[in-house]
Amino acid sequence: MISVVLLLQCCVPLRIAPSIKDYKVTKGKKFKRSLTKRQMFIFEDSKEAEQFYNFVNIKFVLNDINVYDDIPFEIDGERYFFAFYEVDIPDKTLNLFPAAIDLTLNKALQNELMEPYVSSQVETVSRKGNWYIAIEVYSDLEKDCLHETSLSKKIVLKYLRALKKEYLTTHNYNEILFKN
Repeated sequence: MISVVLLLQCCVPLRIAPSIKDYKVTKGKKFKRSLTKRQMFIFEDSKEAEQFYNFVNIKFVLNDINVYDDIPFEIDGERYFFAFYEVDIPDKTLNLFPAAIDLTLNKALQNELMEPYVSSQVETVSRKGNWYIAIEVYSDLEKDCLHETSLSKKIVLKYLRALKKEYLTTHNYNEILFKN
């Protein structure tokens, strides 16, 4: 009896967003279907929405033009480009408690049709957002610079790790202009 009560009071997780400690390199489509098939550098974004956009816009002096796509950068005299995506993967849980109360009330009132007394007033499915930044890198020579066989994967990863660190540690993005 106690286990039934505890089960009805808890929320059942339907989907749990991935937890990424530092970063992850994986196929975009594998991480989220709406992303490309290219390998992507993915990390959790702990900042407010649009903050990475603002960071990139100021750091690369883009003046709000093509901020999401074809952002040029150089490593050792070689020119590369990156595109980024702000990705939301929500946790999703099902709250069984309101439905159990409705079922009990309907039995007590001897309703043949199920009337939603409590479940119509309370959210039975709740969501909590988890945000990620997904970055793909390419050049005129390579379509996917993060692919396992890419000659530039090592230096591109080093650059992306530094970019991520700079983004997460910088609070006033105008400071970046003075660093460059």
